[in-house]
Amino acid sequence: MNVGGFPGVGTRRRLPPKSPVNPNDQSTVFSILPKHIKETKCTMDIAVYEIGPGTPEKPNRLLIKPSSWWKDVDIDQPLIEIPVSSVVIAQSFVRDYSNGIVMCDMGESMPGLFFIPGDISVTALIKDYKNQLDAAIRKQNNWFTNLVKLGDSMWARANGNPLAISEDCRMAAKMLDIKDRPWAQDFKLEHSTACPACGTIRNSNFPVCANCKVVIDPKRFTELGLKFAS
Repeated sequence: MNVGGFPGVGTRRRLPPKSPVNPNDQSTVFSILPKHIKETKCTMDIAVYEIGPGTPEKPNRLLIKPSSWWKDVDIDQPLIEIPVSSVVIAQSFVRDYSNGIVMCDMGESMPGLFFIPGDISVTALIKDYKNQLDAAIRKQNNWFTNLVKLGDSMWARANGNPLAISEDCRMAAKMLDIKDRPWAQDFKLEHSTACPACGTIRNSNFPVCANCKVVIDPKRFTELGLKFAS
């Protein structure tokens, strides 16, 4: 039978019975990152994986079970089921979220997201897998420290423009209890104004536009004793 039209038409009727699942094939993803994480695996039988915010004191957990994806070899043949173990899915969940995040090197500087094979409770994690938890805390603190350094750099380069600072940088400062950074506060857009000369959004607390270098507030400029390099 030749099924035309859009890709996927008729695939449901070509699905064979799903293979039995090994009940012991389970893995647990833990998160000590204070952010909600959602990953979508479009080709998988179970497509969406989510885990809520966690902390080193109260890690959050997500139990992963095995799944499958379906290989299409011929339009007149049933789809072939390709089983995927819980370990592979858990590893993919951690890697796909973390890989590519700014200041993450997938080694000693990365978000506190990791997995352990098996159905592991939070109590068991703290009691029996303390080394893995401590390693995740160390790596996440290194990541936070690098994000704070990035925040300092971006703040200086943008001449105090709050839009240059990412929410991850502010989160890192908060988690490390750093309170002396002016960029660490939660800025509202209304606290920023557009430069009257070039229109760039700028921090209204600074007298000079970082983009066009126009002195917007001469009084403040004088009070700060600022001078342009000659």
